[in-house]
Amino acid sequence: MTGKRERLAAAAAEVFHRQGVEKTTIADIAAAAEVPVGNVYYYFKTKDQLVQAALGAHARSLQDLIVVLEEHEQPRDRLQALVQGWIDQREVAAQFGCPTGTLATELGKRADGLDRESAANMRALIDWVERQFAAMGRSDAGELAVALVASYQGISLLANTFRDPELMRTEGLRLERWIDGLQS
Repeated sequence: MTGKRERLAAAAAEVFHRQGVEKTTIADIAAAAEVPVGNVYYYFKTKDQLVQAALGAHARSLQDLIVVLEEHEQPRDRLQALVQGWIDQREVAAQFGCPTGTLATELGKRADGLDRESAANMRALIDWVERQFAAMGRSDAGELAVALVASYQGISLLANTFRDPELMRTEGLRLERWIDGLQS
């Protein structure tokens, strides 16, 4: 991707997170990317193409995060670092919700293919978490992965609903203790 295209994709992801897809205009994304509105159409002909680019930006962010998490030697430590990252982002989650989760929720109401692309991002996270639990020797790794991600998505929703970042911190600390208790 060119620098401008990449900047537009990142801006789209950010603005969609703050405002939602339906309320966001192409002009909003152009302003966030500091690109003239006319230039947006050179790279993206439709708003849905910008949504698709935002999904790609989310996928790249997850891949980058996984690279950092994989620096931890033990799978338990990787999961703990993931949860700590969620705790560290609690102010953003309280204000706007989880970037991936809010977009998945909004796109889940559509049946145009973008819903499945969004689901693929969530699936990538669940699959990575499942591999960590499997590496801990857990035969129920799939169930644990869904439980962990569901807990995070749920607390993101509640923190956003009540505009209370401390809910996220409290749940994150509980999840860290839970992960410790699962060590085989």
